[in-house]
Amino acid sequence: MSGHSKWATTKHKKAVIDAKRGKLFAKLIKNIEVAARTGGADPDGNPTLYDAIQKAKKSSVPNDNINRAVKRGAGLEAGGVEYQTIMYEGYGPNGVAVLVECLTDNRNRAASEVRVAMTRNGGSMADPGSVSYLFNRKGVVIVPKNGLSEDDVLGAVLDAGAEEVNDLGEAFEVLSEATDLVAVRSALQEAGIDYDSADANFVPTMQVELDEEGARKIFKLIDALEDSDDVQNVFANFDVPDEIMEKVEA
Repeated sequence: MSGHSKWATTKHKKAVIDAKRGKLFAKLIKNIEVAARTGGADPDGNPTLYDAIQKAKKSSVPNDNINRAVKRGAGLEAGGVEYQTIMYEGYGPNGVAVLVECLTDNRNRAASEVRVAMTRNGGSMADPGSVSYLFNRKGVVIVPKNGLSEDDVLGAVLDAGAEEVNDLGEAFEVLSEATDLVAVRSALQEAGIDYDSADANFVPTMQVELDEEGARKIFKLIDALEDSDDVQNVFANFDVPDEIMEKVEA
């Protein structure tokens, strides 16, 4: 089981209903702006924008905010910002490898906030390339179970290039090459299967299994990193067994 995916999915659901909602909305809106700037305002011809919009809708971001973000990104409305994507690498407690993906209009601020979050929470920064080799970029689609079996999902996506389907408890995670992401997502739609999100993410090639104390430390670090408005995603190569996850969530 993919510990990080399971935890991230649960946490995303919580964020939609709790106080972190504003931060989550801001990050989803920023994704839309950048996608529209890079590939144009038409979701049909811009799969990255299509997925960014779907994800925002699933998280209850108002349509008005979504439409304005598309226009800003495509330069059809004033107020768009030039965002840069920057990756920072580091190690968390217990030697967990951490990749921090930032979307920022201020490189110095982003670097400083990531460094502070790392050092205050038992982590350390690492040189570019020293951590990223432990991850592969993959297409990741999260499919809520809604009475579906693993075979139902596998049957729908196998010919589209899906490599594996993992059971995350309340949802399935479908992994593919990043280049097959759109094909996999389209195959699910054609089969009438609803999905929560479709992203190109960094998936670890090996995982560090954590005990309860280790899990609490790494969650604290990731929360601190994600608290920065510049941080868009955090990927880490930890695995937390179900019984420990339950203790931590309790």
